[in-house]
Amino acid sequence: MTPAWRHLPRALRLETSSPWTPKTCPSLSLGAFWRSVTKLGLHTKPRMPPCDFTPERYQSMPYSRVLEVYREHLSPELVYFPEPLLLHQGHMQWLFDHEGNRYLDFFSGIVTVSVGHCHPKVNAVAQKQLGRLWHTSALFFHPPIHEYAEKLSALLPDPLKVIFLVNSGSEANDLAMLMARAHSKNTDIISFRGAYHGCSPYTIGLSNVGQFKMTLPGAVGCQSTMCPDVFRGPWGGSHCRDSPVQTIRKCSCAPDCCHAEDQYIEQFKDTLSTCVGKSIAGFFAEPIQGVNGFVQYPKGFLKEAFQLVRERGGVCIADEVQTGFGRLGSHFWGFQTHGVLPDIVTMAKGIGNGFPMAAVVTTPEIAKSLAKCVLHFNTFGGNPMACAIGSAVLEVIKEEKLQENSQEVGTYLLLKLAKLQDEFEIIGDVRGKGLMIGIEMVKDKCASLKASFVSTAAPAAPVTKDVPQASICPGKTSSPPTGCTTTSQTSRQPLPREEVSQIHEDCRQMGLIVGRGGLFSQTFRIAPSLCITKPEADFAVDVFRAAVTQHMERRAK
Repeated sequence: MTPAWRHLPRALRLETSSPWTPKTCPSLSLGAFWRSVTKLGLHTKPRMPPCDFTPERYQSMPYSRVLEVYREHLSPELVYFPEPLLLHQGHMQWLFDHEGNRYLDFFSGIVTVSVGHCHPKVNAVAQKQLGRLWHTSALFFHPPIHEYAEKLSALLPDPLKVIFLVNSGSEANDLAMLMARAHSKNTDIISFRGAYHGCSPYTIGLSNVGQFKMTLPGAVGCQSTMCPDVFRGPWGGSHCRDSPVQTIRKCSCAPDCCHAEDQYIEQFKDTLSTCVGKSIAGFFAEPIQGVNGFVQYPKGFLKEAFQLVRERGGVCIADEVQTGFGRLGSHFWGFQTHGVLPDIVTMAKGIGNGFPMAAVVTTPEIAKSLAKCVLHFNTFGGNPMACAIGSAVLEVIKEEKLQENSQEVGTYLLLKLAKLQDEFEIIGDVRGKGLMIGIEMVKDKCASLKASFVSTAAPAAPVTKDVPQASICPGKTSSPPTGCTTTSQTSRQPLPREEVSQIHEDCRQMGLIVGRGGLFSQTFRIAPSLCITKPEADFAVDVFRAAVTQHMERRAK
């Protein structure tokens, strides 16, 4: 059932009775922006969908002072955009900055705001609990924690029924590592290259993205294995992943027999034979990799990998920090899309719609093994505020059918974005499931794939050096050879970071916020709140197409 507040009248543009009217075109004035667009040859600017919410007027620190405080007193962290956004207010899928500019948020606070910014029901529950009881501890009972535990456990299959509540994804994965070692009595834990499982002293060993690695020793017992990436890896093609959209690389795999999966499993076996002991503690896997650009694995890979890990005495941990709570549409949990049953599940981000909350869910046997080794205690984990908010999030997902919306609108968005691969030579791969979509940018997929085809043909034909520079993809009349490999790495060379940054900034200028990911920051990460609509998906596609078109015209000049 659609809640009553969703039926409020929608104006064609924001209206307010105050003298201050929010803008729908960010940063640039309408005239300046229009001139910048028409100069590049576009005929129309994507029209932002209406919004029925009027933000408050910003009355806090001036922007210049905010920058000074950041530089002087806050830890240096990654900041998006040349001119960092100063956000003031949020409403569902929308964000508003200090100048009243409106943005469609397609990154949801790094895949965190699951049901929408300041969702009315979640707000009301939080305010009610705030006036009743903020905090106690695990030493005392309070109804919200028991109510939440009952609701969450009902969403997980047996025997995953014992819940440990903590505050963040890193803390959840820390605890899961401790559980795995306590239960197995072993040390070695394996994770994929490209994985991100946190940045705490323990989990930094599991996070295999260069910028999160340290030159100092630490994280003993953590080993990496090849990521089974069917686009960027050595094997994989057009039948290998669980997605409405497949990679353009051709392969001879059948729907029920993936040769790429066999090859990647051999690499996993090699890791087990050479890099870890005969017995191991466990294996961490995100059902879809997050920070690495929403990378998907071949169908069947995790099922076979889990079996190999258990044969070595290890436990299998599913990191659902980004994939859980209905985001993938077809299932509530990402591990269900692989047909596997983990021994431990970690979750955070969307669990609290942005409130600092996380959980580890495991079996009674593993929970008992942990209790024999250590008295686990968490001061803030499972506090009344977090549990009340967590319950409200679960209720909203169910009442507003947000998992179903993720499936319907996410598939609609994914298929529309996939069409852009045929239009632009620099869009190498579009992938994902539900509302977790990656767009990987490359230097020139079409020319290089054509070169790859010609180089393997018999007899060899001369290769022209005159590669078309237009945005329309050349070389469509012939296909690359079949098989699970490509002969040229050129087709997967990432678009230079500065070029990706310009497209990213152009999207922002038109009112769309998307994320970045990948080992080379070459992939756009699209993960909006689960409440988005098809008109908003259309707007996002139009903006992205316009931004890439602008880039191609700049490149041609």
